[in-house]
Amino acid sequence: MRFARRFGLGRVAFPWVLLIAVLANAWRPPPLPRSFRELSSEEISSLVKVKDPLKNLDPNDPDSHLSKILIPRSPDTANNTQVRNYIVNTLKKLNWYVEEDTFTGQTPYGIKAFTNVIATKDPKASRRVVVAAHFDSKFFPSYPENQFVGATDSAMPCALMLDLAEVLDPLLDSRFERLENGLEDDVDVSETTLQLVFFDGEEAFKDWTPTDSIYGARHLAEKWSTSYINHHSKRRLLRDPSPTELSTIEHLILLDLLGASHPLIQSSFPETGWLFDEMLGAETKLGKRGHLTGPALAVDRYYSFFKKRSGHETAFGYIGDDHVPFLSRGVSVLHVISNPFPRVWHKLSDDATALDSSTMRQWNLIMRVFLAGYLNLMPEPIPHVERSHEELVRSALR
Repeated sequence: MRFARRFGLGRVAFPWVLLIAVLANAWRPPPLPRSFRELSSEEISSLVKVKDPLKNLDPNDPDSHLSKILIPRSPDTANNTQVRNYIVNTLKKLNWYVEEDTFTGQTPYGIKAFTNVIATKDPKASRRVVVAAHFDSKFFPSYPENQFVGATDSAMPCALMLDLAEVLDPLLDSRFERLENGLEDDVDVSETTLQLVFFDGEEAFKDWTPTDSIYGARHLAEKWSTSYINHHSKRRLLRDPSPTELSTIEHLILLDLLGASHPLIQSSFPETGWLFDEMLGAETKLGKRGHLTGPALAVDRYYSFFKKRSGHETAFGYIGDDHVPFLSRGVSVLHVISNPFPRVWHKLSDDATALDSSTMRQWNLIMRVFLAGYLNLMPEPIPHVERSHEELVRSALR
């Protein structure tokens, strides 16, 4: 991965001049803010309780999603294929439409094979919101560095995405039934499906350059920009006479470097500041209802992951990552990345010990509530459940 730390090596924090050049090449205006469904307290509680938000993020459970991904998995290796197959099989079990986008690319170590994984809940939907992360780990040529597992970078985000698919899948089914039966008030909003993209080859093999980095993202953005959609393959395509796979993306939400304690997430682009605010709002709603408290904290006390916007931010610079080739083609991007980077970045210590359970739990709940609001989902209250830790703390403080 890559970041100049504004003065170091690796992943680049692009200057504003380059950003202007990138945005000048964008061929479509950013989409207007969409309405988020306001979830009730009962619906938020349902999303918290429907499934243990830590079960699939437990590195000590050999059957968890995280454990299956938390191995060295640099591109074009047996481990990379093993992790990819696990992701594919997990999503196929949910009956999602899964594509494996395989290609070869020139690297400093010769030709390598890469495969992106694209999983779509409803391929006939006319639009989609994309949640993405890279599933490869950084390549190191020798021992012991070649045992790097990239827990925050980005095994945890990938495991989180699989858990989100399992939690939201039945809610998306229910929304589809409402849509088919004419029970949805806003058909445009309810037509948007969820798509998960697991990029391969995000990491540089040597030094982060335009050609030695984001192999999978560069390939997929180019492919989708020239993949035209047959109108008969979608239920309803509006306003675009020549839609491409790229033009039907509402937003790309990229997750990276998550799972370590005390992350700081900042809004990278003014155009998606409102979307950033909605994610922060999901955290706030959870916190106010006592779902983010720890054993030693009061009900309404929690550590916020987000730096609130002042409203005067500009896109002065940003971190190079898988979103760049999409951004340069006009795709609306929300980059969810811890900045500054975790201290374990690109170190062997970016393993299970770098992950904080309460932080991972909070991320999972934030994403559940955020996406439920975005996708107009209606979680059903869960009857006769045991009182949660948060509820017990609330009662004790009354």
